[in-house]
Amino acid sequence: MAIWIYGVLFALRLSSVLGAVKSGSGIASNTISELTTRGPHFDQTASKNVTALLGKTAYLNCRVKNLANRTMSLQVSWVRHRDVHLLTVGRYTYTSDQRFRAIHQPHSEDWTLQIKYPQHRDSGIYECQVSSTPHLSHFIHLTVIEPDTEIVGAPELFIDRGSTINLTCVVRHSPEPPAYIFWNHNDAIITYSSSRGGVSVATERGETSRSVLLIQKARPTDSGTYQCNPSNAKSANVTVHVLNGEQPEAMQHGGNQRMGPSLGALAFICYVLLVYC
Repeated sequence: MAIWIYGVLFALRLSSVLGAVKSGSGIASNTISELTTRGPHFDQTASKNVTALLGKTAYLNCRVKNLANRTMSLQVSWVRHRDVHLLTVGRYTYTSDQRFRAIHQPHSEDWTLQIKYPQHRDSGIYECQVSSTPHLSHFIHLTVIEPDTEIVGAPELFIDRGSTINLTCVVRHSPEPPAYIFWNHNDAIITYSSSRGGVSVATERGETSRSVLLIQKARPTDSGTYQCNPSNAKSANVTVHVLNGEQPEAMQHGGNQRMGPSLGALAFICYVLLVYC
């Protein structure tokens, strides 16, 4: 009984749609048009902002729907807005800059612009264009960034003998967390299983990544240059001085501060003034 009712309702709905088409109803006509004859259009859910690492290949993707077999009459092109330069047409590259390349797989909706070794000057707006009438455009903003690496407290740290060396490396402005962060001491990779012992590393990856190097019971041989090496960013250095209980001259005298008279000399001057004046 239920199946029969659903069948009747479907027949009535189909009859009303067909009737509307015959009578020229705009609603039904638009519905049929959108379902069957809608022309090429862009996937608006795709990202309109791309961030790339300096020197690492960048991919700008444009997804064109309902282009189907019209690639013989319609072309998808990439244009750089900075100088209104035509980069690619279809699967062919038109620019003499060999860093740019068009990528498209048969029967795919994706039309990709590949940029090898991107530089800061490559940042800007790129237009994906379909040669329809009027033409269709989809804009993507490319930002080329260079990650920043810093060791907190650099360039020099003074550590008392027997205390803990605590070095924190911070990696910022990276589109993705570094795959690894290595530490070096005097150009040699620090091995945590060495006979030295007391060495540990804790790494936290995210929008801002951190790696903390701890060396227990610092000794004079631990002095030297320490280097933090992220996989996708420049390295950073810090020079560590392990002190044998004495302070370096720069710390004793406060750097460039001049030495004044000692307390003993001041007391002697006051005594002479009191006696003879």
